[in-house]
Parts: sequence; C-alpha cells; structure tokens
Amino acid sequence: MSTSRVEPFPGDPPVTDDLVRQHHLTDDEYARIKTMLGRTPSFAELGIFSALWSEHCSYKHSRPVLKRFPTEGRHVVQGPGENAGVLRLRDGWAVAFKIESHNHPSAVEPYQGAATGAGGILRDVFTMGARPVAMLNSLRFGPLTDARNRYLFGGVVKGVGDYGNCVGVPTVGGEVDFAPGYSTNPLVNAMCVGLLKETDLIRASASGVGNILMSVGARTGRDGIHGASFASEELTAESEARRPQVQVGDPFTEKLLLEASLELIGSGHIVAIQDMGAAGLTSSSAEMAARGGVGVEIDTAKVPTREAGMTPYEILLSESQERMLVVARQDRVEQVRAIVEKWELTAVPIGHVTDDGMYRVRHGDRVVVEIPGARLVEDCPVYEPEATEGAEMAGLRRLEPPASRMDPADALRTLLDTPSLASKQWVYEQYDSTVQASTIIGPGGDGALIRVPDTAFAIAVSTDCNSRYVFLDPYEGGKAAVAEAARNVACTGARPIGITNCLNFGSPERPDVFFQFREACRGIADACRALDTPVTGGNVSFYNESPAGPVDPTPVIGMVGLLDDATHAVGSHFRRPGDALVLLGDTRGHLGGSSYWAHVLHTRAGAPPPVDLPVERRLVDFLVDAARESLLASAHDLSDGGLALALAEACIGAPYAEGPLGAKTDLREIQGSLATAGMLFGEDHGRAIVSCAPEFKDRVLAAAKRAGVPAHAIGTVGEKLGRLEFVLRDSTIRLGTPELRETYYTAIPRRMEAAASQDAAD
Repeated sequence: MSTSRVEPFPGDPPVTDDLVRQHHLTDDEYARIKTMLGRTPSFAELGIFSALWSEHCSYKHSRPVLKRFPTEGRHVVQGPGENAGVLRLRDGWAVAFKIESHNHPSAVEPYQGAATGAGGILRDVFTMGARPVAMLNSLRFGPLTDARNRYLFGGVVKGVGDYGNCVGVPTVGGEVDFAPGYSTNPLVNAMCVGLLKETDLIRASASGVGNILMSVGARTGRDGIHGASFASEELTAESEARRPQVQVGDPFTEKLLLEASLELIGSGHIVAIQDMGAAGLTSSSAEMAARGGVGVEIDTAKVPTREAGMTPYEILLSESQERMLVVARQDRVEQVRAIVEKWELTAVPIGHVTDDGMYRVRHGDRVVVEIPGARLVEDCPVYEPEATEGAEMAGLRRLEPPASRMDPADALRTLLDTPSLASKQWVYEQYDSTVQASTIIGPGGDGALIRVPDTAFAIAVSTDCNSRYVFLDPYEGGKAAVAEAARNVACTGARPIGITNCLNFGSPERPDVFFQFREACRGIADACRALDTPVTGGNVSFYNESPAGPVDPTPVIGMVGLLDDATHAVGSHFRRPGDALVLLGDTRGHLGGSSYWAHVLHTRAGAPPPVDLPVERRLVDFLVDAARESLLASAHDLSDGGLALALAEACIGAPYAEGPLGAKTDLREIQGSLATAGMLFGEDHGRAIVSCAPEFKDRVLAAAKRAGVPAHAIGTVGEKLGRLEFVLRDSTIRLGTPELRETYYTAIPRRMEAAASQDAAD
C-alpha cells in the first residue's frame, strides 16, 4: 500500500540505515516493512515495528516450536494467545494463571526489575477478570561468594516481596537456585494465580466499531521506553546504561487499578481490557485490534503524560507501569470514568475502534502512524534457526567423576549446607504468604495450596526446573521439569490439571542453544500429553547472555492442580513419631547430573536420569487417590539430593516447628548391589517418600500395588530431637536432626550475614 497521509512529527530524526540498526531490525526485516507500507516508515512507525517485531513480543524464533505443545483438554477454558491461561475447576469456578520473565531489567536494576515483573504478571491475571490469590517465583543467581550476585539476590527478593506485600497478594511458593551459569545474568520469573467465576471471564479482543479506547490508571512517562527491545538483546558491559529502560513500579496504584479493573469487568460497560505491558500502548492496542479483526485510531495528544513535551514515539513505546487500555462501549464512557475515579484513578478517551483494519496514530491533526493492523501483528518474520547439539555434550554425558572419599554423613551435611538445596526461609520470610487468609500450605513444602473461597476445594501450585538436567540432556530435562512439578502438586493431594511455562535460554542464533530449546520443548510437550496437563500459555525469554556466555537452559514449569476436598491436604514434613515410612518407586541409584555430583564432587556431567512417563502418571494417580482416602500423613517427592535429602527435609520440618523429628530406615533390601552413594543420593524419577499411621501401612502398600507403583516399607518416624538413621548393606549412618536443621535453615543467612560484615569491614 502507499499513503501520503503520514507526516513526520516535528523534531523526529530522519529514518536512516544507522537508525534502523539502532532499532535492532535486520536489512531483510526493514525491506519487509517498506514493502508492507509502500514507503519509508516514520520514526514512530520504526519504533513500533522494532518493539512488536522484537523477540520479546513476536516470538519470531520460537513460534514453530511452541505449536507442538498440547493446548487443549477438558479443563482448558482459555489456552495460549491471551493475557493468561484459564482452567476450569468446579462449581462454576476457574483459575487464571501465567508465568513471565523480567530477567534483563533485574540484571541492571534488581529491585525495580523484580518489582515491576511482579506487577506485570498480576495485571496479566486480573485483566482476565480473575482476582489474584497467589504469587510464586523462580529465581536464579550466580554463587553467593560473589558480591555482585549477592547484590542482585538481595535486591530481587526485596523487590518481589515489597510489591506483592503492598498489593496484598500472598507469595506462597517458588524456587531459588544458584549456579555459575547465572552470574551477572539472573533469571527472575514471576507467576501469578487468580480465581474467577467462569462467566466473568473477559478477553482482550477489541470489537464494536465506534467503541472508545480509554487509558486507565497511571500517567505515561519516559521510563521503560524500548523495554521490549532491551529484553531481546544480550547483556553486555554497556547494559548498566540501560537503567532508564527499566520501569518503576507503584504497588499502591496497582492495588487501586486491580480493584477498578475488576469492577469495570463486572459492570458490563467494557468489551475488552489489556495491560500496557511490554511495548506499552503500542502492543496493547495493536494486539487487541488484531484479535478482534478491527482497526484502531489513537490520538497520542490525549494520552495523560507525566512529563511535558513527550512525542508520539515516546508515548507509544513507554512501559510506564500500572496502566490499562480499555475498550469501552461508546455510550458508557461516563460510567467507566465514574468507576475508575471512585478508585482515585483517571480514565481518559484516547481513540476509537474503526472498520478499516488500520493501526492509525495521530497527534492532534497530524497522522504519524498508519500501518495495516493485522499485518503488523501477524506478518512479523518467523525464523527456524539451525539446531545442533554442542560437540562436547556427548562426552559430558559419558563422563564419570573421580571417586569420593567423603563420608556419606558429611556428604548429606554438605548438601544441606548448599544454598541451592538449603531452606529458602531467608527469601520467603520477606514475603507475606498468608494475606487473604486462604493459604493452606505455604512456602517450604513440595507445592503450595490455596483454598477457593466459600467452597470445599483448593488449588495446588508449584514451579520447577532442574537446569543441570536440561544442560546435559534437554529432552529428558524438559520431561523432568514437568514430571517434578506434577509430583510436587500430587504430593499435596491435588490432581495436576495444566501448566504455564517460562522458557529461559541464550541466543536462538546459536545452534547449540536452539537445540537445547527445541529439545526441551519436545520433552515438555511429551510429558504434558502423558500427564494430561496442557500448556495454557507462558513466555519465551531468549538472549539471556552476558560476556561469559549463555545462561544455563532453564525452562521453568508452573503447574496448577485441583484438590477436590481441602480437608484431604497432605504436607511434606513428617507429623508423628511412630508413623510408618513407605518409599514409592524404583531406586536404581542414578547419579548422572545429580546434586551429589555437582555439589559434593564438583562435577556437572553424566547422563541425567531418564523419565518414564507412564511410571510418573501411575505415581501421580496413586498420590491423589491415597490422599482422597486419607491414608497419608505426609508425602514428599524425591528429586535433588535423592532419598537422603528428602528424608532429612521431612525430618527437619517447617521453620516454626517445635523441633525436628527423627527417622529410622532400613534400606538393605532395596539397596541390593547398589553403592551407598547411589542408594542415598541417586535421583531416579518417579519416587516419593510417604508416611502414614502404622495401622494404614498395609493399606498403603496394597493400594500402591494395585496402582502399579513399587512400594517398600523402609522404617518409622522417630522422636523429636532425634536421629536420622540409615541402615545400609555395609554400614549404618546416624545423624542428629537438630544439627541437620541448624545447617539447613542457616545456610543462606550465614552467607549473607558474613558477606555483609566483610563488605562493611572493607
């Protein structure tokens, strides 16, 4: 098409080849834009294409791979393509949930980067008509021995906690890992879960020619401009200068916006609503128009701004926080305004829906943007990069570490003192996990559990990923992430029903990185089909690289489950002395890729344990059924650190327990010819340790047999302040659980406090 209507805005620079490169568009992409428009784009149009065709917004390297995910199922109400996925629960209730990354902003400004990540994911959920009831996070940092990593860790945790606490949404779970691959390039993934009546669901699809576009919430400033493009670049030594592209959050405004948005959705005065998130007003308006098959016209001169003299380019691309774009019925503008003003916010008409399919922006009488709307969103380039496994990986999988002379008791102490495996109480104590008074199981267990208001049922939530497994074998690692998330949810008694994912990788232009991505997604897809947990949406985060190289591949799974009767909830810690201990699943002593090799033998190598998906499905079914029959006192899945670590954690108990319990186990029958390290620290999948009243032991064993789940009675829960005892083929190991508890709960605080003291001394 060709048009002469578009005029440059006074003061805009001319569009040159150098300016195009600054906007991270390739020569081919720029040629495609000129062909689409039939002319040279304006400066504002160049900014729009740069944002919407960035990796962060367009998914141009990942779309073909993501299409392989299963996205339909009996619980699915809304799959990928909306602000959040939605699953059907019971009695008219549904759950909306999503996980997204805010990695790059957090690397240069950890507090605001993490806080605005939390704010953005909250808005994605409440724009579906759901009230947020829980937040989780998945955080990755470099080792705490490095001062920069400690700074990032402390700032991110405080940012997440402050924002969620101020808005009044409990942070109920998540995971934190530390590894060299994340030094200076942390991963900050935030997940939000909300509840709604299915009849209240609203989608971000503009409709109704003449309906009015309204800017609701905070004013637009210059913060966050080009945030989407920044998230689609590698981190470099110059990235610190990108601080102005990190948004600044205001959780108190967010709380008002949440309440105003939910009231608007329930009022019937609006037909669509979307967060002005990545790429700000541009993405929200263009995406809503494309979904509805309509055009839009916006006047940037009418957008409320914080600063005088903002140009259309700046207004369109600002990522100022706590803003919504609403499509109001054309005869309901005053009613919308009244609701928003009741919550001490503003609602300003800035445009309208058109019937010509164009994405048009004017500033007063001057047209500065005119682009075919559907093509802007749907005709972005799609790439299918080369995918080749790195030549060294096959050798790494064959590698065996040197034999260890460390005593198994000392090895367990080492694992409990490792920040990746130790208690994350230092983190979650900064979060309010009980606000709203619906938390049944909070942080520190396998999965969190939230009661659905005024019902008997609850939802379970968990985030999981073992990046070592994905690094060493992306396909098995992808399967393992889903399988562990499902086990964690099932250990609470809930049935896993669906996932969201946040796929964190390096540059897709590296063949070895794209191989990791493709194969991990293949594993996730296969596991989701086997476990009947469809993918409802999520986020791809590429270009997580620093001068040291790409981050460890980290496809984080956010799992949701349904517990029909909350009174059947099962915790992960032992509850009563004398209870019987039953080990579920087969133990083969698989140590490849294990925490034992990584943290005791300092070797990241070996083939990770394979995931047998039918075995995982049978274990999940058994855990859910056993909880329903009230057979279990506790259930804890076996993953990092194997049986020894799982038993230690179950003995140690929750942070405010009166004291740790003991456990006496006899593993000789199970051990057979296995070496002690494999028996205690092997990470075979498809396993869990459960406890039950002594009179229920035979029923548990019989039920497991009927379900096709191997089960072995291995001992009993001991007294408070007791010992953890392993009777093995050639030895007996005894450790005092008070000592283990002290090590486990102080591992991170000791490092942070010692570092703070050293920093002060320096």
